[in-house]
Amino acid sequence: MRPNVGFASVKLLEDAGCRVEVPELQTCCGQPAYNSGDFTDAQHIARQVIAAFEPYDYLVAPSGSCVGMIREHYPRLFATDVEWRNRAARLGERSYEIVSFLHDVLGIDALDVAHKGSVTYHDSCSGLRELDIHHQPRALLGKVSGLELREMADSNVCCGFGGTFCVKYPKISEHLVSNKVANVVDSGAETLLGGDLGCLLNIAGRIKREGFATKVYHVAEVLAGMTDVPAIGDAATRDASK
Repeated sequence: MRPNVGFASVKLLEDAGCRVEVPELQTCCGQPAYNSGDFTDAQHIARQVIAAFEPYDYLVAPSGSCVGMIREHYPRLFATDVEWRNRAARLGERSYEIVSFLHDVLGIDALDVAHKGSVTYHDSCSGLRELDIHHQPRALLGKVSGLELREMADSNVCCGFGGTFCVKYPKISEHLVSNKVANVVDSGAETLLGGDLGCLLNIAGRIKREGFATKVYHVAEVLAGMTDVPAIGDAATRDASK
């Protein structure tokens, strides 16, 4: 859905000295099926993910939602299967969201990157509540030359996406995202950042519908200095000569 986030994550990891591989066997983490009560399909998907990533030292993803699923819910998914529950738990212990991995595991204390302008940060529900991600992105953004962080009101409140939540409860979802956009705009920041693409797509769509000029990027794109692509929600520019 946004390859640039993946490329930015790879760049950040390689710049930090990591050897990065993207196993072909991997697939969706299974959260849509899990949240919909389809535990049989969720187990099939989870087994494939576990098998794909078991050989590696760490699993790193640019999504608190996906990592939260692997860490917190895979062991529960296999509550009655001791072998797979243990395999899930071992993988979960080595699974990290990209910013948390850079800050908490690698201890990154400097970034050779610049970003001119002001940003505000949305704390995704999964990243904040399941993985305790809050200070890490702010600490790394503080190392970006030229960047001004402006905290919005209620940065830790849900944006209304929540995967299947926005489909099951559209009116509540609309109310939440309207409040979120109002807080983003009131912060005066030129750009909104976050760590989960689902949240960012939801908020960016509302920003566009309400006619605001705020740009939206994944935090990894800014940390990697890779914001030379259309912002989330903006149309890609095509070369008319091709």
